[in-house]
Amino acid sequence: MRFFLLLLAAASLAGCGMRGPAAYNAAGTIDPEQFMLRSSGPEATGYRIGPADKLSVTVLQVEDLSFAEIVVDASGKLQLPLLGSVQAAGLTPAELSADLQTRLGERYLRNPQVSVSVSEAASQKVIVDGAVTKPGVYVMRGRTTLLQAVAMAEGGTQIADLKKVAVFRTVEGRRMIAVFDLAAIRRGQATDPEILGDDIVVVDTSRLNARYRDILAVLPALAYFTYL
Repeated sequence: MRFFLLLLAAASLAGCGMRGPAAYNAAGTIDPEQFMLRSSGPEATGYRIGPADKLSVTVLQVEDLSFAEIVVDASGKLQLPLLGSVQAAGLTPAELSADLQTRLGERYLRNPQVSVSVSEAASQKVIVDGAVTKPGVYVMRGRTTLLQAVAMAEGGTQIADLKKVAVFRTVEGRRMIAVFDLAAIRRGQATDPEILGDDIVVVDTSRLNARYRDILAVLPALAYFTYL
């Protein structure tokens, strides 16, 4: 059972068409800082709002219609002044912003400016596997970093190689992978990257099968994401 989740993760990657190290494309390598700026947070990844999510809604210069925190109810709706019940679940923050702007502009305000962000996603999950004490699927509430994700699994085992922690991620429908030095992150010598919903974290890349080890072997540097 220890590597069941890892096998499941590998199976989920099988559809990407990867054929060993020859599939590596240097043009697909992204600087990690730019990657994290571009893909960090629910809004950037096309996250769709769900029931029990906590949102921040700001209507520019209209405090009575702005909320630092408002919760999507079990039916997927927001209860808002003037507008009443508004469907939120299934929309991205950008789509909900546009919908609220349209509703307010049609009846109440001239050229309203509305901003919606997800302050806490209720149902985001991460798989943590490999050489950790308790491999499994964990629920993330709010912003979660790599260190925090590994801590959910009660840390690496005594034989874990913490210098090689792999993160699998889907960006715009494409699979990516990067390797991070968790030991350096703990010492404050490297940035602790944000983990997003549906990421797969594997502590100690020696636990990956040969196909993925071959891909990792040709990465130009640690902490660089590359397309699979």
